Amino acid sequence: MSARRKRTKKSPRRGGRVAAGLLVFGLVLLVALLGYGVWLDRVIRTQFEGKRWALPARIYARPLELYPDLRLSPAELVQELERLGYQKTARLERPGSFNRKDSATVEVYVRGFRFWDGSEPTRKVRLAFSGDRLQRVSAEGGGEAPLLRLEPLEIGRIYPTHHEDRVLVRLSEVPPALVQGLLAVEDRGFYEHWGLDPRGIGRALWANLRARGVVQGGSTLTQQLVKNYFLTRERTLVRKVNEALMALLLERRYSKDEILEAYLNEVYLGQQGPRAVHGFGLASEFYFGRPLRELRLQEIAVLVGLARGPNQYNPRRSAARALERRNLVIDQMLAQGYVGEQEARAARAAPLGVRPDAGFANSPFPGFMDLVRRQLVRDYREEDLRSEGLQIFTTLAPPAQAQAERVLARRLAAIESARRVPQGTLEGAVVVADPKTGEVLALVGGRDPQAPGFNRALDARRPIGSLVKPAVYLSALLPGEGFSPVSLLQDQPVRVKSAPGQVWAPQNFDRRSHGEVTVQTALVRSYNLATVQLGLQVGLRKVARTLTGLGVTADIPPYPSVLLGALELSPFETAQMYQTMAGLGFRIPLRAIREVTGPDHKPLKRYGLSVEQAFDPAPVYLLDTLMMGVLREGTGQRPYRRLAGSPRLAGKTGTTDELRDSWFAGFGGDRLAVAWVGRDDNKPTGLTGADGALEVWVDLMGGLAPAPWDPPVPAGVEWQWVDKTVGQRLEQDCPGAVRLPFLKGTSLPAGSCGGDTSPLDGLFGEG
Repeated sequence: MSARRKRTKKSPRRGGRVAAGLLVFGLVLLVALLGYGVWLDRVIRTQFEGKRWALPARIYARPLELYPDLRLSPAELVQELERLGYQKTARLERPGSFNRKDSATVEVYVRGFRFWDGSEPTRKVRLAFSGDRLQRVSAEGGGEAPLLRLEPLEIGRIYPTHHEDRVLVRLSEVPPALVQGLLAVEDRGFYEHWGLDPRGIGRALWANLRARGVVQGGSTLTQQLVKNYFLTRERTLVRKVNEALMALLLERRYSKDEILEAYLNEVYLGQQGPRAVHGFGLASEFYFGRPLRELRLQEIAVLVGLARGPNQYNPRRSAARALERRNLVIDQMLAQGYVGEQEARAARAAPLGVRPDAGFANSPFPGFMDLVRRQLVRDYREEDLRSEGLQIFTTLAPPAQAQAERVLARRLAAIESARRVPQGTLEGAVVVADPKTGEVLALVGGRDPQAPGFNRALDARRPIGSLVKPAVYLSALLPGEGFSPVSLLQDQPVRVKSAPGQVWAPQNFDRRSHGEVTVQTALVRSYNLATVQLGLQVGLRKVARTLTGLGVTADIPPYPSVLLGALELSPFETAQMYQTMAGLGFRIPLRAIREVTGPDHKPLKRYGLSVEQAFDPAPVYLLDTLMMGVLREGTGQRPYRRLAGSPRLAGKTGTTDELRDSWFAGFGGDRLAVAWVGRDDNKPTGLTGADGALEVWVDLMGGLAPAPWDPPVPAGVEWQWVDKTVGQRLEQDCPGAVRLPFLKGTSLPAGSCGGDTSPLDGLFGEG
């Protein structure tokens, strides 16, 4: 009895110890929670304030510059606008639309764009044409616009390693309907709650029960941002608790507008292969091909619906579900008073409007993009290209690129059909550049421009054959060498020791020798024997120096066979060589990049014009003038006749041993193009330069319509009337007299009018 009483008396002390233990535990737990809260707050501040989204580098084509007297037809302008995603409308109500009023007038509501050197404002303009010339550019409200730049076409991106992609938008740039739709469907009390919304949870639960499906979410926009921004997608109690705590802390630290803007850029809205589409800015381009600010109500509602489940409501895969979800968003916006009944009815009746193609999985111009990447890695780290949001403005001209791709594929198929060889046997490559600036306007790495892998324009290094001959003749025409366009050469058999016990004995293509011929005739007719004789007289070392001066960086074999093209170059390297010729001796490195800007749109590096005078213009002028004869009366005359108006163009055919490679390189005043046709297995094609590559080149130039080659006559050049067959000076009125350029001071023997001369062919104009 006493023992029981003793134990009973001790129980209050035990209860006190338990209470004290619970109090201590509670205090420890409270301190731990406070510490955890402080740690979470630090995580939020560190990541949110220091957050720098890894943004891909965006790569653009050249912007189309519009100014009076520009050679551009209304149809070509419309094509350019359609490439940029402009919509043809009866009335210009929003940027990104146009209206062709009549055959000579186009009205455009131009999108604004920030270039490296300033901004192009959003405005309405009227463009008046006269034939294929832009006559006048007028801005809305009257007044002439001397220069207008359309925004450039995006042609590719360099993505972060984790394959996230986004286009950042500011809240001020977002259409009000987008915010209204999100509030109506995802978080009605966004601007009232502190991160959690119990009433919203209850309201969503009731709405979902009535609809027997998920029509509203219980999570606030802040919670969704926390889940996407800071946490994983695992469904656990710990993650939900963290989500709630971090939502409260985020609301305490930052304004509603800051939170909403981050949500608009972070939310996951789609997937294409390994590439994740984040943010409404990119989703607008991905699904509709237009900037977010240009979307209509029904299109905005599609994007809002995707926030609930981008896979479930994907409009490309599940159009019916996407349509149902879109209309629900519109209904909710109507119920909340964000839109009127008439506007809602029109939006529900509209189609989804999603573009059918799969977004932007690959660059439409992989060959050109290959060149861009190679030039970028010389100046930028790979990680910067993948994460810093750089804007790279290139030199690509989409119309020229489209023309080159179309011509190459069509012409190769026609050649195969005509020669009865299996389709797909032949391959080819094309490079188009502006010889005055060195800007690469188009580059095609194969007959299938979208095929991945080997880029023949950059990496197919093949013997260039007779394309090397202009370098031989330029070496001879340099001052002090004693040769002129009508100097006489011996087109006779030649034998040269090439190695111990070996003799090199070249032949002409027709297996004949032609005796005594002039320099002009030998080049125009591409006589091998005369060229070798000339090259040996000038010297192999001088020819090698000329090739180097023209821009050849490859090793030049110290053998006589190099005089006939035993020199392996890619089409791109060949284009560099011919640019120096087209530039009258001024060498300009070919480039694919104009400008690079940072995420703040400020220039980082300017890829300006770099010019080096490699040769005096006078002898190059002589050479280029003679190369015009290649097309007018030489090896290239047959395909050349297809060009309307017989424009003043210069170039050279190239054929390699056993007819393995077919080449042509040529230029006008503002366009240089190199074409190569061959086989990947290096087997014979049966094609000369004129049969294959020149056919491609002529079709290409016919579409590009280059300006004529007609530069000012250099100071060291004079024109003389001559008999071009025998190299004698004639009077202007003599039968057969033609006018050719010579270096000043060149003395020619006098001829008589009675000789057997060629008829006046009009090849050369007035100097």
